[in-house]
Amino acid sequence: MTTDTTEGPTLTIDELAARAGVTVRTVRFYGTKGLLPPPVIGPRRVGRYGHEHLARLALIEELQQQGMTLAAIERYLQQLPPDLDAHDLAVHRAVVASWAPEAVETVTRAELERRAGRALGDDDVERLVAMGVVEAGGGGGEADGSDSGSGSGSYRVDLGLLRLAVGLLDVPLSQEAILAARKVLIEHSRAAAHELSRLFRGEVSERAAQDVKSLSAHMQPLVVQALLTTFQRSLREELREWLAGMAEERGSA
Repeated sequence: MTTDTTEGPTLTIDELAARAGVTVRTVRFYGTKGLLPPPVIGPRRVGRYGHEHLARLALIEELQQQGMTLAAIERYLQQLPPDLDAHDLAVHRAVVASWAPEAVETVTRAELERRAGRALGDDDVERLVAMGVVEAGGGGGEADGSDSGSGSGSYRVDLGLLRLAVGLLDVPLSQEAILAARKVLIEHSRAAAHELSRLFRGEVSERAAQDVKSLSAHMQPLVVQALLTTFQRSLREELREWLAGMAEERGSA
């Protein structure tokens, strides 16, 4: 398995643990269990970790949140292709996270940062609020929107979307572009869900209720996987055509 080298393996074990929101002891434990690939040994025999290690830790955390035991997580990871990069691992995590039940909790600022896996500045919290993932003053009684940066107070958090939204904090897109993209995804995913539901209803209308439940249980993971795979390939093709067009424009200039 290779480490994603987009920026090279630059993180020390302490930095990796801090970015992932776990302890150094946990990172070392996962390494001994084979859940994490070994670091790249750099100058002075210091181990360096890359984006793939961070993505693997995020996937492991997601699997744990789904209630999987360590042994089950080991089996899951052993079944993955050996050459997955950070992007591929993120897709796998997205599939796992799609099964997370809708969960909104009221947490403190410290707990919000712990769940996010990183420190959050006031601007970060404001962007999370704008995305609709965090709501300042979540009914805890003390906080309101004015004390979001004070380190105290409470926040209502959509835990199913928090990690995704935190990842978007580092994406070089304006807040307006992110919100517009969110609107597009919601509208088209709802339209796809509606059409698929209508199609399936036509297939099962004459079946017994138990058969319908069984079909639904089997179809839902297949549909989620199909949607993710189809979208990933479509987006890759769109980006390829866009970059090719840019290259042609520069070549003719």
